[in-house]
Amino acid sequence: MKTPDLAAAEAAIGYTFSDKALLARCFCHSSAANLGGGESNERLEFLGDAVVQLYVTDLLYRTDGGREGALTAKRQSYVSRGALEAACEALGLVDYLRYTGDVLVHGKTAANLYEAVVGGIYLDGGYAAAEAFLARTLLPQEAGNFRALLQEFVQARSKALPVYSSQETEGGVVCTVSALGESAQACAPTKKLAERAAARCLFGKLSEQ
Repeated sequence: MKTPDLAAAEAAIGYTFSDKALLARCFCHSSAANLGGGESNERLEFLGDAVVQLYVTDLLYRTDGGREGALTAKRQSYVSRGALEAACEALGLVDYLRYTGDVLVHGKTAANLYEAVVGGIYLDGGYAAAEAFLARTLLPQEAGNFRALLQEFVQARSKALPVYSSQETEGGVVCTVSALGESAQACAPTKKLAERAAARCLFGKLSEQ
């Protein structure tokens, strides 16, 4: 089990903690905590998730005049696992995570680490400090990845995956996607673009319900 350089971690975050023990907890994975390495960052992750949701919801409410369904779709592009993982990876935070065993330090673990850091900043410096960090580091996931957004949305509510079917026509490729008892259809020059467009349509429809 490696001991992370907390000063370097703090520099990567771009925020100076008053409570260094809290900083250390941000980077303590449950695998390390289970071996007597202190409290894990899971509670901070829980708190950070709520702070991220509040920040993005407030941001969109103040800056976007769209309807609820459209705002929900945009919010998902900010708070999806892919977006949180990308923010964590961009800062290099996984390099400072304390863990043991064969932990996959990317994907969900990276997204959880980012939320834990947000929770830690919130506890240490208040909402204003967390808001400043989020404004600087959190970017929406590209709209082109609505297939991933739709899959995350559906899997949070069902074990089934979205089902895609496509057919070539004179005007391009027509794709139909179905999930959670609803479906949407779109046409595009290629199968990949048609699937993305159909996923975006269905995601918007489901998120408005």
